[in-house]
Amino acid sequence: MRNEKDAAWLFLLSPFSFPMKISLSTLDFYAFHGVLPQERIVGGSYLVDVALDVNVSAAAYNYDELTGTVNYAAVYEAVKAEMQVPSKLLEHVVMRIARRLLDEHAAVLQVQIRLTKVNPPMGAACQGASVELILNRMDERFRNRV
Repeated sequence: MRNEKDAAWLFLLSPFSFPMKISLSTLDFYAFHGVLPQERIVGGSYLVDVALDVNVSAAAYNYDELTGTVNYAAVYEAVKAEMQVPSKLLEHVVMRIARRLLDEHAAVLQVQIRLTKVNPPMGAACQGASVELILNRMDERFRNRV
């Protein structure tokens, strides 16, 4: 059986990876989502918050190499591409974004996304209406594409 001292040396010598969170806050887009036909013609403002639970390798934390983590510029480009696809439902948009990020980045363990439609057309004084999704790589919704 190993003692704490052995475990410490094992830790120092092994290429362990560490869970970290990478977040992109308040990404601002003009997009064409909504149930009403006018929303898909005129468009509106949307805010996206993305938080990724990422398995960061020694290449990132020991050697300062991007290959050991997730490039947040690539995450932004994926979100931007999905926001450019008109959809009726925000729920559909966040699921597409989450699945794409999990598909494209093997180090991502879980995605949390909040998508806010700024000043939604619902006849009320409202700064925004949001949907939020948390999707884990092991979740059946990701693996089985229902």
